[in-house]
Amino acid sequence: MSARTRVWVALGAVYTLWGSTYLGIALAVETMPPLFAVSTRFVAAGAILAAIVALRAGARALRIGRVELAAVTCLGVTFIGANTLLFFAEQTVPIGLASLVIASVPLWVAVFRIATGDRPRTAVLLGIAAGFAGVALLVRPSADVGSWRVVLVVLSALAWSTASFLSPRLPLPRDAFTATAYQMGIGGLVFLPLGLASKPDPAAFSARSILGWAYLVTFGAVVGYTAYVWLLGHAPLSLVATYAYVNPVIAITLGAIVLGESLTTSIVVGATIVLTSVAVVVRREPRPAEPAPLPGETPRRETAGTTIDR
Repeated sequence: MSARTRVWVALGAVYTLWGSTYLGIALAVETMPPLFAVSTRFVAAGAILAAIVALRAGARALRIGRVELAAVTCLGVTFIGANTLLFFAEQTVPIGLASLVIASVPLWVAVFRIATGDRPRTAVLLGIAAGFAGVALLVRPSADVGSWRVVLVVLSALAWSTASFLSPRLPLPRDAFTATAYQMGIGGLVFLPLGLASKPDPAAFSARSILGWAYLVTFGAVVGYTAYVWLLGHAPLSLVATYAYVNPVIAITLGAIVLGESLTTSIVVGATIVLTSVAVVVRREPRPAEPAPLPGETPRRETAGTTIDR
């Protein structure tokens, strides 16, 4: 398989797997308490990823200092908190709508950069303004009918953006897999007591929910993230970042096919505005220079997306 083919296979995996996690979440919370589903998902995924790191590079690769531990804990709690809000929201919010609101994460990150001194191009500013107008168009119909859970999706996107903005600015372990294993595991463990306090009844879990949860752990978190990290080291960041506006298309399609979700005019128009705006912001923003990675290491880049997937 040529290098170009490997890149597109990995990119296709990120498109499909991360786009389908919205469906996995919706299936999991059909019969599982959201806090239990999200906390156990990331405890399991973190343990699997840590085992992969240990097998690949030895147990010493999992050793981190106190400062790094504080950083991964901060990010882990924020990322898993964002996921928790999304798990609660998807009990009623259509996955197509949820995915489009989450797609606004690069817009929020761009706003944070402006607030800390960046001077973006005019096209980026116009893209940000248009993108938030598109989000407002998506959210307003739901707010009109009293679906307050859509606000949770907006808060989830804001939490993801905060963690995404902070990620390259914190002293994380240089190995991306080690950093994410800690983020997943610690974040999951922090929320696990709350998940257990929700009194889950395994006997009441449906087969669909169990399969959805298992899919999120394995394909969504472990396989999808592995493909994503590999892409960061082997493909242009502008190409990798396209997942931010392809994932919603996958989610909308799956929502229509599997869950029977309908496409309203406001969703179609809002989707077009948001995804076009995200494409403009992602492609027009300058990329910071970074040092070359050491042999065997994955370069740490500031992405327009997230460290932990949906």
